[in-house]
Amino acid sequence: MNFDENLKIMVAIPCFNEAATIAKVVSDFQRVLPQASIAVFDNNSDDGSLELAQKAGAHLYNVPRQGKGHVMRAIFDRFDADLLVVVDGDGTYFADDAPLLIKSLMTNKKDMIVGNRLKKAGKGAFKKVNLFGNYIIATAINCLFGTKYIDILSGYRVFSRRFVKNIALLNAGFETEVELTLRALEEKLDIEEIPVSYQARPAGAQSKLNRFRDGVRIIVTAVMIMRDSQPVRLYGWISFLCFTVVLLAAVLRLMNYFGALTLPNAFLAGLIFIFAPIGMITFGLALILSAINVRFAELKQIIRRNK
Repeated sequence: MNFDENLKIMVAIPCFNEAATIAKVVSDFQRVLPQASIAVFDNNSDDGSLELAQKAGAHLYNVPRQGKGHVMRAIFDRFDADLLVVVDGDGTYFADDAPLLIKSLMTNKKDMIVGNRLKKAGKGAFKKVNLFGNYIIATAINCLFGTKYIDILSGYRVFSRRFVKNIALLNAGFETEVELTLRALEEKLDIEEIPVSYQARPAGAQSKLNRFRDGVRIIVTAVMIMRDSQPVRLYGWISFLCFTVVLLAAVLRLMNYFGALTLPNAFLAGLIFIFAPIGMITFGLALILSAINVRFAELKQIIRRNK
C-alpha cells in the first residue's frame, strides 16, 4: 500500500528487555514502511536490546524513568511527523497491518486507530486468564464511560498529529493504554478499532504485565479520569446511592412507627444522619467540578482558535 512520499511517519517502539524480538520488529517495519522514521524508546533494558536495535537501524532514545507511561510521554515529546505508529517491541504484532491502520486513520479522518487483537488472534496468543482480565477491564470501562470498546489494552496504535499535540499523559505504567483512550474521549477525539493479527510471544520474550497489580491500577486510573472529566457521572451516582439509602431508611422508620416492622430506630436514624450529608456534599462537588470543567473547555477552545 503506497502513501504520499511527503507523508512523514514516525514508528515508535517501546522496549524493555526485548532482545529476542526487537531487531526483527525494527526490520519488519523498515520493510513495510520504508519512508518512516523508526525509533526505539528503551526503558533501562539490560539484555542487549539497545545494541540490537541500533544494529537494525533504529533511532535510539533512552527513557530512564521506569514504566510504559513514561515511555509514551517521551514518544509524544519527541514526535515530529504527520502521524505516529506505536507498537510493542515483543514481536506479537505484525508490521504488515500498519498500512491498513494508517489508511483507516487518514481515510476516515480519525485521531486514533486501535489494533483490536481479539478477533484475529492466533492459537495460543492469549491465556484464558488474560482474555478474562481484558474482558473485565473493558466491560468496567464501557459501563463507567458508556462506550463499546473491545480491546482497550492493545499495544498497537496509530495517532494523528492532533491527538499527540492535544493529549496529556499522567500515568506511569501499563494503565497508559487505558489513559490514551479515556483522554481522547475527554478531548472529544475520534477513535476506531480495527482488527489486527496477533501471535504468542516468541521464545525468550517475556510479558512484563502483572495481572492483578496492573489490573487494579487500570481500574483506579479509569475512576480517576472519570472524576476529572465526568464529575457529574461519578459523583452523581454516589449522591444517588446515598439518597437511596436515606429514602429506604426513612421508609423503614415509618413502617416501624406504624408497627409493620421492629427494626432498631437508632440504626435507621444513623443511616439517615450519615448518608444524607454525604449525598449533599457529593452532589455539590458534582456541580462545582462540572462548572470548572466547562470553563476549562471554553479556555481550550479560545487558545486553539488563537494558535
